[in-house]
Amino acid sequence: AGSWARAAGQEVWVPQGTDYHFEYTECDSSGSRWRVAVPNPSVECSGLPDPVRGKECTFSCASGEYLEMKNQVCSKCAEGTYSLGSGIKFDEWDELPAGFSNVATFMDTALGSSEGKADSCNNSSWTPRGNYIESNRDDCTVSLIYAVHLKKSGSVFFEYQYIDNNIFFEFFIQNDQCKEMESTADKWVKLTDNGEWGSHSVTLKSGSNILYWRTTGILMGSKVVKPVLVKNITIEGVAYTSECFACKPGTFSDKPGASGCQVCPRDTYSEKGAKECTRCKEEMYYAEEGSSACVERPPCTSKDFFQIHTPCDKEGKTQIMYKWIEPKICREDLPDALTLPPSGERQDCPPCNPGFYNNASSSCTPCPPGTFSDGTQECKACPAGTEPALGFEYKWWNILPGNMKTSCFNVGNSKCDGMNGWEVAGDHIQSGAGGSDNDYLILSLHIPGFRPPTSVTGATGSELGRITFIFETICSADCVLYFMADVNRKNTNVVESWEKSKERQSYTHIISKNASFTFTWAFQRINEGQDSRQFINDMAKIYSITVTNAVDGVASSCRACALGSEQSGSSCVPCPPGHYIEKETSQCMECPANTFLSIHQVYGMEACIPCGPGSKSTKDHSACFSDCLVSYVRDNQSLNYNFSNLSQVGSLMSGPSFTSRGTKFFHFFNISLCGNEGKKMAICTDNITDVTLKDMVAESEDFSNFVGAFVCQSTIIPSDSKGFRTALALQSNSLADRFLGATVETVLENISIKVKSAAYCIVRCLHLFRGNSCPAGTCDGCTFYFLWESAEACPLCTEQDYHEIEGACKKGFQETLYVWNEPKHCIKGVPLPEKRTSTCETVDFWLKVGAGVGAFTAVLLIALTCYFWKKNQKLEYKYSKLVMTTNSKECELPAADSCAIMEGEDNEEEIVYSNKQSLLGKLKSLATKEKEDNFESVQLKSSRSQNI
Repeated sequence: AGSWARAAGQEVWVPQGTDYHFEYTECDSSGSRWRVAVPNPSVECSGLPDPVRGKECTFSCASGEYLEMKNQVCSKCAEGTYSLGSGIKFDEWDELPAGFSNVATFMDTALGSSEGKADSCNNSSWTPRGNYIESNRDDCTVSLIYAVHLKKSGSVFFEYQYIDNNIFFEFFIQNDQCKEMESTADKWVKLTDNGEWGSHSVTLKSGSNILYWRTTGILMGSKVVKPVLVKNITIEGVAYTSECFACKPGTFSDKPGASGCQVCPRDTYSEKGAKECTRCKEEMYYAEEGSSACVERPPCTSKDFFQIHTPCDKEGKTQIMYKWIEPKICREDLPDALTLPPSGERQDCPPCNPGFYNNASSSCTPCPPGTFSDGTQECKACPAGTEPALGFEYKWWNILPGNMKTSCFNVGNSKCDGMNGWEVAGDHIQSGAGGSDNDYLILSLHIPGFRPPTSVTGATGSELGRITFIFETICSADCVLYFMADVNRKNTNVVESWEKSKERQSYTHIISKNASFTFTWAFQRINEGQDSRQFINDMAKIYSITVTNAVDGVASSCRACALGSEQSGSSCVPCPPGHYIEKETSQCMECPANTFLSIHQVYGMEACIPCGPGSKSTKDHSACFSDCLVSYVRDNQSLNYNFSNLSQVGSLMSGPSFTSRGTKFFHFFNISLCGNEGKKMAICTDNITDVTLKDMVAESEDFSNFVGAFVCQSTIIPSDSKGFRTALALQSNSLADRFLGATVETVLENISIKVKSAAYCIVRCLHLFRGNSCPAGTCDGCTFYFLWESAEACPLCTEQDYHEIEGACKKGFQETLYVWNEPKHCIKGVPLPEKRTSTCETVDFWLKVGAGVGAFTAVLLIALTCYFWKKNQKLEYKYSKLVMTTNSKECELPAADSCAIMEGEDNEEEIVYSNKQSLLGKLKSLATKEKEDNFESVQLKSSRSQNI
């Protein structure tokens, strides 16, 4: 007999009643070791057994066996125990097992780790919940750590549930050099479907390995994250197992050499190390599956039974039935206990759903192809020129439709298996009772594919169909209703969720790809791990579910379709892409330019919807887009913009913003507003691995955590926050699925481009950039404003944006230059003209000519002045002589025609003859108009007066 002491990866055998125990030495270079006897603590003794050669270092026993150190042989485990041989399994989580530790930190280097933040994470830890361990729910970083030493390579395996992408879950390993494992693909754990367990396995190298299960919550508001659950941690590759593990309570092992324990069935229990399960006392106690004890049954209440409707009988009647919630845990024979109400009340059955009919039987049958029914009448063939509008419309709930299923799932165990998650109730379907308040009550609808109506197969728009449902939730606790979608049965993703009570409302989800879809509604009353039934009256109700354009759908009505020239009766032909059905002739007509064809209305001209301003339609009229060219008239000047260089995806990051604890995050936007023939190029992803954009596009046929749109948004956790080495993206969603138009506005006397595409975008020149007052891109949660900083937003240059400058004339040539007006507010467009050169006369020649003409003009003016002045003096003299002659006496001879000669003056006569006319004389002749006759002029001079 002996006892066993276990350390991480190494066991020692301690014989009872002795002063020593056996251990193995470290392995030498040849891979061998020795078994030695070691005195027990506080014991002094002599005469210890001699060392003997031990088993090789890589030795291990098979499953169900352990190594007996005294004889160094493998022996089978006894009943009530089990062994993995060379592994360790942790499946009991009533408390944290030995060797595990919790470390909680607030790792945000952006703001520093203040004492207040560190203290706020002291209460954050992984919490044992019996069958599993649960992570923290806050935004602290909590690590679950376990160290193991392996003599040979091995592996670690665990099961987990991880459904909320608002918490990051990573598993990694550090070796004895404190280096993490090389593969990052093994580090990030994948999300699981709601209510399902996933598994994760990683190879371990020989030597020391420190295992980390680390979670970090990202709280962007008041919403609490869903925790990560981990169970059944198994480590393979330990050197040897020198003891068998006792079966945990609620399990048993009835045969020697077991590698695992079996779970006790309901109404039985077992203690630790049990060889068999013990049945509870009849009618007094009960036990759930895998229980460690029986519990006294309480008196029955209204929370212990539920109501259902039976299928309709041939008379069109349904019965109301009451059933106990399974497993039944209450007693009816106790005082104040309720008994099960009587069943069998008959009521009129609701009518069949649209597209189905009652063929004189107790069930509703779908209408044959080419026929329709409103659910109350027999199916009729569609008239000529029409086709059935295929789909599903469930608004009456007598039985669950054939393409719908319901189930119940519990995160901790399977105690609600076999129970219906949802129950039909006439005019609605409601969530069922479940086994406990934290069960997932699941309702699923499978649609094998979608297609547009036959007459518009050419309409290749983004919408192929839609699912619409009307619901309400009635809750007194923190209930949640999830709506999820699975594409091609690969991965279920949450589309939308609603917390607490919600009034009756409608929700629509657009289908944009032709694939197999499974839609799931999951209702959970509380998300805390407990087995109580306190909130059984909390429920979700769905009144109607409508699916359009389902490939296997039924028809409740017919719609007009296009007729072929050679076809008759009810035959229809699909219209070519971008064609609508003309009302009068039922022929296909192409939509006008710059309009797109509605996916819902194809009958009449109104089916062609005009594109918005600044946009044009694709060739098949399936959508509208911008060709990157925008025009604007201001002050009688046409401004043209070309955003071709912005046709690729642009990025914008706002912030930073901070959570209530100070975690830094950014809002990251991808924008693709023009070009690409209307294709949505902006892609945002929820990605916490190293998957690249190329990988995402390659896997675009699979439903992944990314969205494609004109404008999309992601929340980015930078690499310097939360201790992450790379930036992380989450909460990706679309902001602009349809391009509505582009307009130009004047902002602060400068031109800005406003592009309306379900979001708004302001694009400005580089020097006009201004900040946005809303760090998240929106102030009201609906309208988004972006300032895109780019010089490409300036208008194209025109002739009005430059002027010419003429240079000096040098050596007979003159240059004319063209320069841009300053400041320049344009790009590209009309280029500057080339430099122009022309011939010219030099300045010296014209200066000489000008000087000569000026000198001649001056001499001429002086000569004319002198001539007219002298003539004027002579006329005055003649006039005075004439006056004197008129005043003399009669018969008196006139005085001499000369001035009086003063006494003493000489009277000398001087005669001057001129045979040639001078220049002055010629000018005088011109003045007196004697141009043809030439006269001689004689000037007389006398020294005394003479009488005539």
